[in-house]
Amino acid sequence: MKIGYPCINLSLDCRSSRTFRLKNYSEKRLKEIIKSNLDCLLNILKYNKENRIHFFRITSDLIPFASHSIMNFYWQKYFKSDFWQIGQFIKKNKMRITMHPGQYTVLNSINQKVYKNSLLDLAYHVEVLDLMELDSKAKIQIHVGGVYQNKQESINRFIKRYNSLDDNIKRRLIIENDEKSYNLNDCLQIHKKTEIPIVLDVYHHECFNSGESLSEAFKLFFKTWYDEDGIPIVHYSSQKVGGKKGNHANEIDLNHFEQFIKNTLDFNFDLMLEIKDKEKSVLKAMKLIKNDPRFNSD
Repeated sequence: MKIGYPCINLSLDCRSSRTFRLKNYSEKRLKEIIKSNLDCLLNILKYNKENRIHFFRITSDLIPFASHSIMNFYWQKYFKSDFWQIGQFIKKNKMRITMHPGQYTVLNSINQKVYKNSLLDLAYHVEVLDLMELDSKAKIQIHVGGVYQNKQESINRFIKRYNSLDDNIKRRLIIENDEKSYNLNDCLQIHKKTEIPIVLDVYHHECFNSGESLSEAFKLFFKTWYDEDGIPIVHYSSQKVGGKKGNHANEIDLNHFEQFIKNTLDFNFDLMLEIKDKEKSVLKAMKLIKNDPRFNSD
């Protein structure tokens, strides 16, 4: 079991998601920001290594304007050696990497412009992982998308569009259940037609399910993963105290987390903590499960 966190390290004084306003676009500025982001990413990974954190989600904002029409700079070639160096570090230290496109990447959108932009954005994410020379265990997770007043039609549209994607995109894509539109059962329906692996978000499952217990949900989603995909990925969080339903906690609830670990002892998976204090909660979680043989097997 590898435990990780997404995108930002709060213990370091850098961000790998720096950007700038479109009106200030220039090749010189772009080069400076990309270099800064890549250097910061490597620093985050070095921090993770020092702290035995072997799972990390790379920010989608690593390359500003990567899928925008204004982009006329061949960043892939210019920074090829930087990406290679980062990839070598990841592989040498046996780290697991994912990426998660933002809310405007919607494969089943009824808006053709949104759909076409989504394809460009997926291609960008694949390029990042390919430039690092990471294998198909490095995944890009997306949500199914909108319901658009007809859930079954929207599911069918997702299936059709997924099946039309290039193989280099399909080999990296995974879908995640959400808290209000597409639950695990909906994702399983898509899997049957596409064989796309499913990420189980346990907090979303608590918010929206079809009556499956956590153990039943694990048995179902585990079957969607194949050897080339690596071990299954799980997202974990809990309800923010005093927040609206669906709001992620600011820091880990160790009692809740300990119960979750006990309830999933029969399963081996990589765990992404989607908790707002990032690596701080990961370090607390790792300390709690230091005697769990799944964790120490890494």
